[in-house]
Amino acid sequence: MKLESLTIGDNQNVQNAIIAKIKELINYKNLEPGDKLPSERMLSEKFGVSRSNVREAIQKLEFYGLLKSIPQSGTFVANIGVVAMNGMIDDILRLESPDFKSLVETRILLELKTVKLASLRRSEEDLKHIKETLDAYVEKVLSGEDAVQEDLLFHLAIAKASGNATMTMFMLTITPQIIIDFGKYHVCDKNQAVIGIDEHKAIYNAIKEQKPDLARQKMKDHFSVLYQYCYNIKSA
Repeated sequence: MKLESLTIGDNQNVQNAIIAKIKELINYKNLEPGDKLPSERMLSEKFGVSRSNVREAIQKLEFYGLLKSIPQSGTFVANIGVVAMNGMIDDILRLESPDFKSLVETRILLELKTVKLASLRRSEEDLKHIKETLDAYVEKVLSGEDAVQEDLLFHLAIAKASGNATMTMFMLTITPQIIIDFGKYHVCDKNQAVIGIDEHKAIYNAIKEQKPDLARQKMKDHFSVLYQYCYNIKSA
């Protein structure tokens, strides 16, 4: 089988093209669960792309449990049937990049849950970390600087305090695109950022006092403007 070279374009398109080629390779060689894939170097040469592009595609398939990389050994087909694997890869390739509205909805749903868990589970160390991110946000806002990243670090600190690694992972996954979209849509004006200081403090105090229902309500109040904003814009 001759694998055609890929033209480097949009990173997402390149990644999907590599995933499709990996699927073809698995089928062509009749690879079974536990079988080893060619090295990243060999795949990059076959596909005509960089090793970093191949690595990103492999990491994405690992995320969905279809491949497994073992340090110093290589990348292997996961313990899943070929038919099921082909179906899952087809589903992955059909996935569209989430628009801003979808990211906001996902973030709100996650955070209304994580803030309640953080209120119940937070340690003193967690509380200290949340306070540090809150102080960093306040300092940036009061100095008139952009505090989008400090804002999201505050929310990530809450996710970590929830003690739920999966929710924290999802937050880390969607955060980079949210930061980009905040700048793209000019979501946080200076006035809203100042209002956010009191809202953040209210959330922090509810977590400190271990009042989960109050924490959830304060988080919901905090997101009210953002939630309304995303419905007033066209999807990205």
